[in-house]
Amino acid sequence: MAFGSFDQKNNSNHMVSEINMVPLIDVMLVLLVIFIITAPLLAHSIKIDVPQVSSAPVTEDPKSIDLAIDANGGIFWNESPIPEADLREMFILQAKEMPQPEIRIRADANTRYEQLARIMAMAKGSGLKKLGFITSPASQSAANPGTAATPAPALQPVQ
Repeated sequence: MAFGSFDQKNNSNHMVSEINMVPLIDVMLVLLVIFIITAPLLAHSIKIDVPQVSSAPVTEDPKSIDLAIDANGGIFWNESPIPEADLREMFILQAKEMPQPEIRIRADANTRYEQLARIMAMAKGSGLKKLGFITSPASQSAANPGTAATPAPALQPVQ
């Protein structure tokens, strides 16, 4: 950067072509202060004596219960039919187990939302904490609305 002089005695139009170091020094001082403050925080640790255990893989599979709801509103507990009135008692029994099993709901696409919401509220009210849904992957035509699953029929000439 070039800076001129404000001195009126020396009437030369001499330009000073030196780098102004003041902004660079300010930035360096700010960085130094930041590093001085943060360095002790990075090195701070607490010494604790943790217990040593062997790491053996868990061989027990988590228990899960498949709850299926068909299009007519029929409920199936692990593939066996069950009336909706007995469902709350089954949920309460499963909530008492340790660890709690995961309830996997598999509902038909035409199942009424009202029934599904009622069953979910019943499971939550019984104390079950793990609730999941089983879905099937979307077909190619549902994933890409612009593509058709079957080709369009060809136009037939009119006679």
